[in-house]
Amino acid sequence: MALNLFIPPCIHKRPCYLHPPPQGKPLRVEIQGPLESIQKLLPNIPWYPIVDFPQPGGRALASLVHQALYGENDPSQGDPPLRNEYLAWAMNGRRPLDYIDYYGVTFDHLVPADDPNPEVLAISIIEVDNDGGTFANKHLLFSVDPTEYTGKKVLAVPRCCQRKEGTQDQRRINGEVAERDSKIRQADNA
Repeated sequence: MALNLFIPPCIHKRPCYLHPPPQGKPLRVEIQGPLESIQKLLPNIPWYPIVDFPQPGGRALASLVHQALYGENDPSQGDPPLRNEYLAWAMNGRRPLDYIDYYGVTFDHLVPADDPNPEVLAISIIEVDNDGGTFANKHLLFSVDPTEYTGKKVLAVPRCCQRKEGTQDQRRINGEVAERDSKIRQADNA
């Protein structure tokens, strides 16, 4: 059974202007987290073997997050355009194994194709089951009771409500998208 994705409201007295994002604002969204948490959201999506960009689960994750941020998807609009993905390989010591244990996907909402530097919303999926919420309570600006999530929902938190500052998110994420676009163009021209 799939769990629900839960993006809590902004905790700041004056909420971040992108949390939640305005409906009509062009925005690039990146969401990433432990694959074990993502599999709780998408239990019927295969993650192995790893394929060329994008992973089948990347499309499903982007659609799920888009729906959580903006409400029901408009079928005439299709899925949000995927722009990049991040795969962190499971390791045995210093040797990468043939599967991932952390995943992220970047997608666009209303971003014009010729905009190389749109605003960015970075969201982290936080696993609370394995450590009783220790990681969440250390890295988030609010307290997390794991009993509210275990077996019920998966926590996803925008950067504004995390202790980690996202001052480089826009440059990093847009740079990664530009790099992915360059690789796609090179492959098309080969």
